[in-house]
Amino acid sequence: MIPVYETLSPLWPRSAWCTSAAARADERLARHTHGDLPRWRAALDSLPSVETMALLDRDMPELGATVSDTAHLRDILMHLHPWRKGPLRLGGVAIDSEWRSDWKWRRVAPYVELEGQRVLDIGCGNGYFGLRMLAAGARLVLGVDPTLLFVMQWLACRHFSGDLSSFVLPLSVEELPDGRPGFDTVFSMGVLYHRRDPWEHLQLTRNLLRNDGTLVLETLVLPAGRERDLLQPRGRYARMPNVWAVPGTERLLDWLKTAGYREVEVVDVTATRTGEQRSTPWMRFESLEQALDPADRTRTVEGLPAPVRAVVIARH
Repeated sequence: MIPVYETLSPLWPRSAWCTSAAARADERLARHTHGDLPRWRAALDSLPSVETMALLDRDMPELGATVSDTAHLRDILMHLHPWRKGPLRLGGVAIDSEWRSDWKWRRVAPYVELEGQRVLDIGCGNGYFGLRMLAAGARLVLGVDPTLLFVMQWLACRHFSGDLSSFVLPLSVEELPDGRPGFDTVFSMGVLYHRRDPWEHLQLTRNLLRNDGTLVLETLVLPAGRERDLLQPRGRYARMPNVWAVPGTERLLDWLKTAGYREVEVVDVTATRTGEQRSTPWMRFESLEQALDPADRTRTVEGLPAPVRAVVIARH
């Protein structure tokens, strides 16, 4: 199998850590045994030839010139369902993903300066945010996500965009090589509440940053009035089975300071609405609408506070 990540290492010269990460990603992809992998690879192999291009400075990044048969291309891309992050336009086909990720990016973008930076995006999904980071001036974006389908979607995007300095590795952040690579900025968006030990995750992000580097943390928090509280769901939260801890904003700041961060600031707190996360033809499963109490939209179906998300900026 042709190495997928052979173009990564030259983008970070003299970084043994980056070379090791690329090799680890190629090995994982070559040995993966996911049952749907042959079907996904067949979809990638059937993508039409296209003039590559990338228009990234927009809410819906446009990758590749419009193909002659967009209906056929849509059918191919549907083999990579569900599309969680977007929106995207590939070869002229608009992908209306479950998340309006552009809404989240608008909340984050005013508080980050990425010009010339090397960026790590933890839990990156299909790499949508990596495209927005490149448009904001990032030199290199290395995304990690162990969900193989998202890597396949990134490869589909790459078919249309050509080689960009944004990558999605089929690894969890815990599977990255040891050492301190020295990223300028680390993004952890929608990850912390899925960790059994959130403090350990924050410590890990700090070890991946250079001195004076920046963490951009986006996570679930409790609503106003519960800033010092901590919710630890005993069962599901908003129908999700793996939500371990939802802190109030003040408790979250305490976690960050204990993990060694300074200049810690909550820059945005926004309740998640059904216009931002919803079922679409590109993600046909249940979404936020089915996770909220139909009689009280401030509560989940489990009777817990409905999802509220905060963006926190922290310095190493």
